[in-house]
Amino acid sequence: MGEGLSHIDARGQARMVDVAHKEITVRTATAVGEVHTGATSAIREGTVAKGDVLATARIAGIMAAKRTPDLIPMCHPIAVHGVEVDVEPDPHADVVRVSVTVRTADRTGVEMEALTAVSVACLTIVDMTKAVDPAATIAGIGVVSKTGGKSGDWHR
Repeated sequence: MGEGLSHIDARGQARMVDVAHKEITVRTATAVGEVHTGATSAIREGTVAKGDVLATARIAGIMAAKRTPDLIPMCHPIAVHGVEVDVEPDPHADVVRVSVTVRTADRTGVEMEALTAVSVACLTIVDMTKAVDPAATIAGIGVVSKTGGKSGDWHR
């Protein structure tokens, strides 16, 4: 039943993959996403009633990267050694771009940490600006690069 599926055992039960045998390597992952909102002027000008949207989204992204195994059932709790969160409102469009790079030296990658960080940073932007623009949407979340590990480097 679970043949060929890494997170399902022979009885069809969910399991966490054992990575103890894997080599510790430096690994990075970068993910991106966007919030489409009419609140970009208020974000840039710092006039959003809830406070500094950009700083709060950065902090939320960092916190989310560190809490990923608490949210995603099969993620391994790994040492997150670095998180860089870039949150930038486009000066010419109603979009805020979010990019997160996560680093570790461990036995498994940090793609899920980067994706979780981007998602939560985007959600934070929506939460902080929903009074200004209740129609804001999140789009384009995905991994754009990863380095390290047995499978090596990958770039979208």
